[in-house]
Amino acid sequence: MTSVYFLTQGCSANRADTEQMQGLLLESDFTIENNLEDADIVVFNTCTVKTPSESSFFTKLDEIKKQYPYKIIVIAGCIAQADRKRLKDYCLIGTRQIQSIVEVIEEALNDNIVHALETGEMPPLSLPKVRKNPVVEIIPIGRGCLSACTFCKTKQARGNLQSYSIEDVVSVARKGIQEGVKEIWLTSQDTFCYGFDLDTDLSELLKELVSIPGNFKIRVGMGNPVHLPKIKDSLFPLMANEKVFRFLHIPAQVGSTKVLKEMLRGNTNEEYLAIIEELKTMIPDITLATDIIVGYPTETEDDYWETLQLLRKITPDVVNISKFWSRPGTSAAKLEELPQEEVKRRAKVVTDIFHNISTLQNEKWRGWEGTIVIDEKGKFENQWVGRNYTYKPVIVEGSFKLGDTIDVKIVKTTMFDLRGEVV
Repeated sequence: MTSVYFLTQGCSANRADTEQMQGLLLESDFTIENNLEDADIVVFNTCTVKTPSESSFFTKLDEIKKQYPYKIIVIAGCIAQADRKRLKDYCLIGTRQIQSIVEVIEEALNDNIVHALETGEMPPLSLPKVRKNPVVEIIPIGRGCLSACTFCKTKQARGNLQSYSIEDVVSVARKGIQEGVKEIWLTSQDTFCYGFDLDTDLSELLKELVSIPGNFKIRVGMGNPVHLPKIKDSLFPLMANEKVFRFLHIPAQVGSTKVLKEMLRGNTNEEYLAIIEELKTMIPDITLATDIIVGYPTETEDDYWETLQLLRKITPDVVNISKFWSRPGTSAAKLEELPQEEVKRRAKVVTDIFHNISTLQNEKWRGWEGTIVIDEKGKFENQWVGRNYTYKPVIVEGSFKLGDTIDVKIVKTTMFDLRGEVV
């Protein structure tokens, strides 16, 4: 029986694609191997959002080719879609062709090179899957986005927005809940524009999902703030629903309106701050995640200081900090980059400020008592990670299993998590 090993980079959408590709392979009598050295075929599901991710992929690809020269390699995901010429000697599976995984691998076994890169129809949402985490159902609610950010290469790989129907998403969620899933993750390149191509929106989807019977919570994935004015009046109240994690990922990128305009983000710094203020006024205990890009080519010292002020004003719980990387094929790649030492300096200051903010944000939870759901194994024996109602990670020790619901008291906090004891 032919065995396949998967290497998956990037976001939860990529993880969902891998789960579905594995499900299709199992149905076709392949086996999924957990060790690379024992597999006949290696499938890379790639991410192109950052230069380090792309560099890591090509480094790993070279390593495997040298160490296992006779293994068959298939490349899927964003790099396969966006850099097909560079990878022309490999079998490729594009971001909207994951349903072709069986056919592509069969061709590869026959020494044929095929490129399944068509971008018209989306893969059916109801494909079989192998959940990496048995208590988490990752549902891609759409593919692509409506933006044209100058720094982003993902648009080249994922294309324009196509949303799955509310009926299809709800059907997958119902099935997962019936199978014991405790968390529903809604993922997309931009969740906030979900449904705009179908004359619906994210709020309408959430209303249907929270009406499903069962004990579960929904996590809403990242969304571009430019779309929030259109949906916030209906979306924000839903974030207080008991079946929705009080968590939103709203990337700011920078704190300068000038740079936001040059990035083609579509919103101003003032608009972003107003939205966050409204959100936190309505839901004071919301866990706020954001993204910051440091060192965009046109970023001046004043622009950079505006970003620092933004962080101090919004006090985010989670910040994904990225140094600007010039991505081939993007309009920002034509700009002259700032000196790397200066970018490195700015990134360190941003990181230090965030660490101070996150430490203080987590400290607020000391003494809190409530319920968490175990959704992850910890780093050490008998250590587990659970999530409270705001999606805060809580580390506990004991004899638990994934999906367990336990009552805890927070006795300690760190920069990145809360530490709980069972009560």
